[in-house]
Amino acid sequence: MFIEIVIFAMIAAFLVYRLRSVLGRRTGEEQQRPNPFTPNPSRPDNVVAMPDRNRPRPDDAPVSDEPVSLAVALEQIKAADPSFDEKHFLEGAKAAFRMIVEAFARGDTATLRPLLADDVYENFARVIRDRQAAGEKHEVLVEMIREADVAEARLDASRTAIVTVKLVSDQINVVRDRSGAVVDGDPNAVVEATDIWTFSRNTRARDPNWALTEIHVAT
Repeated sequence: MFIEIVIFAMIAAFLVYRLRSVLGRRTGEEQQRPNPFTPNPSRPDNVVAMPDRNRPRPDDAPVSDEPVSLAVALEQIKAADPSFDEKHFLEGAKAAFRMIVEAFARGDTATLRPLLADDVYENFARVIRDRQAAGEKHEVLVEMIREADVAEARLDASRTAIVTVKLVSDQINVVRDRSGAVVDGDPNAVVEATDIWTFSRNTRARDPNWALTEIHVAT
């Protein structure tokens, strides 16, 4: 009887190990490519923040199809998602901008995938495939992000927060052909670029991360 118990314990331990190994593949991948919008906890794990009794519950957050001011829209997002902080969000947007721009230039689809909405990812992946087929290499260095400001925000009826950010950066952009010759850009020239990026997140979802859903380049 004792031997049977030991055998069952060994089998259970093996199953737990296998389960962790399977789940761990995804967790490990996410840790290697952290989403820049994920907040870093500043308090011990055993301390739980008490909710603000004066703040509306997520389901009570008023949502209207009528246009509202930027300040009101941000308050609606905060009401639906009490963890939302504009300053932290903008820091995440800047980090995401740098990660996405440079990963796109490298053709690093593994880094891009969790940061982009499906349709945006498909567009990026198609351009990367076309570039690789043509034998071209895109080199981008984001030297500095000069500005990052919330331009628009809204909370839609499905409680999805949509925030548009204006990003002004200094970049070096170069495209080389198969032989390494420069066909576009200047490796010694720093240019100022203005991008309008829109991020969204379902505030009812457990996932705290935002995804890039739309891109415009200011002219």
